[in-house]
Amino acid sequence: MDTLFWQAAFLGLVEGLTEFLPVSSTGHLILLGDLIGFQGPPGKVFEIVIQLGAILAIVVLYWRKLFGVLLAAPNDKAAQRFILVILLAFLPAMVIGAGAHGFIKSVLFSPWVVSIALILGGIAILVIEGRGTEERYHDIAEMPPKTALTIGFIQCLAMIPGVSRSGATILGARLMGLDRKTAAEFSFFLAVPTMAAATVYDLYKNWSQLSFEGGAVIGVGFAVAFLTALLVVRVAVGFIARHGFTPFAWYRIALGALMLGLLIAR
Repeated sequence: MDTLFWQAAFLGLVEGLTEFLPVSSTGHLILLGDLIGFQGPPGKVFEIVIQLGAILAIVVLYWRKLFGVLLAAPNDKAAQRFILVILLAFLPAMVIGAGAHGFIKSVLFSPWVVSIALILGGIAILVIEGRGTEERYHDIAEMPPKTALTIGFIQCLAMIPGVSRSGATILGARLMGLDRKTAAEFSFFLAVPTMAAATVYDLYKNWSQLSFEGGAVIGVGFAVAFLTALLVVRVAVGFIARHGFTPFAWYRIALGALMLGLLIAR
């Protein structure tokens, strides 16, 4: 197999392993892609689209929950609340992401930005975990609409590569009173419309630049990310529920510091 496809498979593996952890999958893709000299399709489409592969693992693993909610929605208030809070939390990313798309891709997709964001995000996790939070909500359907919208705005911080979408939403949900397990699951479900919209918009903006080989490279990364995420999601939920986020904070700080050192030494 061509080196480019092996690199795509490797980055797909990394995406599947990191998407649901508060360590920034996009940040890892940018850093490792830079280290291995990955030259994917133009417009940084690869780094966005393969994330949808990992997100589809959520649809497969939680399909009973998702389809149960959709089927029950016409008559069940809890199902209606579940859909409402997901859509409200998705709304800020849809609006702000579309407006800031060009700036994010051209300016923020940088190893320097990622390294600094990893360190700052790690420090933020230590502060938030250290202060403790009152757990008021133990089910997604219990969450007030205003709380969901607030978490949606917090999710927008993850448009800075290195911040971590899952990290921002999970910690934001924790600050808003969700317990660890519910916060993690809310982050997973919120990822479905968020990353689906990001993928469709990114492909639309870059469609004219894609070639057959570029599509194949994306397909390899997408498939590997999906298969890896299938194995990782439930393990991630269990680990977070038992150990919290502090281990990820120290990992982020160490990785960010290491990468800054490598960048400075170039």
